[in-house]
This record gives sequence, C-alpha cells and structure tokens, in this order.
Amino acid sequence: MTDPETLVQPRTVPPTRPLLGLTLLAVEDSRFASEALRLMCLRSGARLRRADSLRAAERHLQVYRPSVIIVDPGLPDGSGLDLIARLGAARPRIPVILAMSGDTGREGAALRAGADGFLPKPLVRLAEFQQAVLRHLPPERCPTGLYPLSQERITPDRLAYREDLDHVRAVLSGGPDRAAIAYAAQFLTGVAQAADDPSLAQAAGGLTGHGAEAGLAHVMCLIEARLAEPVAI
Repeated sequence: MTDPETLVQPRTVPPTRPLLGLTLLAVEDSRFASEALRLMCLRSGARLRRADSLRAAERHLQVYRPSVIIVDPGLPDGSGLDLIARLGAARPRIPVILAMSGDTGREGAALRAGADGFLPKPLVRLAEFQQAVLRHLPPERCPTGLYPLSQERITPDRLAYREDLDHVRAVLSGGPDRAAIAYAAQFLTGVAQAADDPSLAQAAGGLTGHGAEAGLAHVMCLIEARLAEPVAI
C-alpha cells in the first residue's frame, strides 16, 4: 500500500498556515511541552500526535509514518537518542527528525545520533517552530510562495503544568531508586524552566549529587504547594 505522505507533491498552502498537510509525531513525556507543540501545530495547519515514551512511539510508528518527528532525549523508558539514531538510519527515512530538550548540552549528541536539528525548551515563538520544521523539509515538500513570520508567543494551559507536577510526584513517591530520581531531576528541571518556575527548576538540580535526600524532600514540598494552589478559571 502506498503511504500518501511519501508522495512528492508541491504544497500550495495558506500563507498563515505554512505546515498545512504535515503530520508531526511528538515523542515527549511532558504534558506542558506537548501542549505547546499542539498549539503551534494548530496555528500552523499541521496535525500532531503524541507518544509519551519509547514504547508508545514504536506503536505509533508501526501504524503510520509522520512527516516530522520531534524527540525528547530524556524519556521514562530509555534514551530518545537511540530512537533518533534508528530512525536516522532507516530507509525510507522520516523527512524531518528533530530533537527537543531543555538541556542545550544535548544538542551535539542529538545531531551526532542523526537528528536534523535541535529545538531548545522552552519553545515559545511560533515562527521559530515553523522555521525549524521548514528549514529541514525537502524542497519539494516546502510551501510555495512567501509567508509571514508570526510574532505570536505560545502559552500552554497551566493545567498541563499541574499534570506534569503530579507525574513527578508519582515518580518520587514510595522510595524511588536512583534511576527514578535521575529521570525526575531532568524532567522537572526542563518542565519548570518552560513554565517559568525558576525556584522549582533550581530545586530539581538538588536531586542529584550530595544532599539528594534533603533535595528530594524540598522538591516534594514545592510540588505539593503548587498542586494545592487554586486553579485559575
């Protein structure tokens, strides 16, 4: 069966929706980051599907082939870099493979693994997202004609941040092991930075190294305080 997304056709799209007709798969465990991507795809005309783990990504990829895949290197069940390396070497290849992380130090590793580009978190400007995708699309898949660069800033719903905090609370409850603490530290640092919560991002850094036990108690206290705050309607 021919995959319709592999057909090479010039795209004529509305100038305000330069990604119309593209399907993106976000392999991202953060609800907050995924919500930002969802809003950006909605504004750009693209369709978004999400996988929150390597296992979920594999299930998606067995069913369909996206135009673009965006992978977080730090996932709950392994390294997203391994997925990037496998997809980068596969033939036929997904047209655009991007890594996205709040740790800019991972950019080099992602590019060496086979990523076409790197998106730093937090990703807030719509134009940066659109340009990152279009920059790496094959010429025949890019829209024809000129289109404006949107100056819109994307702000995800704070409920998505609360879902991420609840996720970290579950990971850190009940005597977590070193692997769980390391995962929670990198996850929470990136999410708190994206949500403009510097005090929690700094506290997440205390989950590694000396004093990790005290750091864990401090982080849990901050998470509980934020989850106890009333939700703005």
